[in-house]
Amino acid sequence: MKQSTILTLLIFMSIGAFGQQDVKKDIALLLNAELQKENIKSVMLHVYSETQGIDMQLAESKEDSISIQSPFYTASVTKMLTATAIGILKDQKKLKFEDSIAQYLPDSLTNNLHILDRKEYSNAITIAHLLQHTSGLPDYFTDDTIDGSTNIINQLLVDSNKIWSPQEMIRFTKEKMKPHFIPGKGYHYTDTEYVLLALIIENVSDLSLDEFFQDYIFQPLGMDGSYINLKSKPLKKQLPIAEFYIEDVDLSSFQSLSADWGGGGLVSTTQDLIRFLKAFNEDVIVKKETRLEMQNWTNESVGMQYGFGIRKVAFNNIYDTDSNLQLIGHNGSTASFLWYCPQLDTYITGTLNQLEASKSTLNLVYKILKIIENK
Repeated sequence: MKQSTILTLLIFMSIGAFGQQDVKKDIALLLNAELQKENIKSVMLHVYSETQGIDMQLAESKEDSISIQSPFYTASVTKMLTATAIGILKDQKKLKFEDSIAQYLPDSLTNNLHILDRKEYSNAITIAHLLQHTSGLPDYFTDDTIDGSTNIINQLLVDSNKIWSPQEMIRFTKEKMKPHFIPGKGYHYTDTEYVLLALIIENVSDLSLDEFFQDYIFQPLGMDGSYINLKSKPLKKQLPIAEFYIEDVDLSSFQSLSADWGGGGLVSTTQDLIRFLKAFNEDVIVKKETRLEMQNWTNESVGMQYGFGIRKVAFNNIYDTDSNLQLIGHNGSTASFLWYCPQLDTYITGTLNQLEASKSTLNLVYKILKIIENK
């Protein structure tokens, strides 16, 4: 009887091992298919699940040397950390989500920040509005200007050596753009809000944003390969940043990326990002009460909702499927992504390092999850 039990156990273990091999093989094939696309020059992927027994790390490049240890530009994944920093300050009782931003920013920034139909709403904007993209403020990166001049995302390419200050970006927004709606009366995704949040973090903590990240996020979690682009260095020496592109233009050394700061300036590794999101989910960084407040969802688009610096995706609404799989995390314009699937207890992060591929990463992640689900 005892031998029979042991034999059965060994059979199940063997089946599980073969199943894991198939999962890894199928995921590797998916990633290779992405790399074969004409505009994709490199790919990085890390899939981790303790309960599923998966810790798969892949990095490939057509031209340049790249490693899974290489740090990469995370773009808007940064918003999760900026929002978490605000959550940390809330837990320290230094601010509240419902506070007016005018309490923490100088008049030079808030005056005339939000004028709509000749009425000023600047003092009505709260920290929660900034976190959830419900302030109505325009986006200095991509919104149209009122005089037809070039927005900042196009200026990045025109003058790649320009250093942007946060104050200059806010001034550009006030002078060149119009708000979209009264605070709290709509949704409009904008990096302008995350520049203001980063300034609030600095003013409240008396630390620079990169110092705050290092002291309260990177060091406590052992995120040795993470830093704010153009502002700081990683805790430990790392490989060079992975090159990322718009068409065939490598943006990775552009000084003008200083415009992408509190909303998109994080450089990190796949290992660090999973360490961060896992700690966030397990209430290591912020209190459970704060984490749940940050997941106060508002509708963003079909199948997507937005909380405080964090996004939720429901695949059954996006793909017209009966799948119950969901994602919680964030993605970025450089085809970067950091997601957690609660149904499969699986973390997925990585990048395709190509701006034109940013919309395709969600489909890639869904296919990976289906492989895991059907193993």
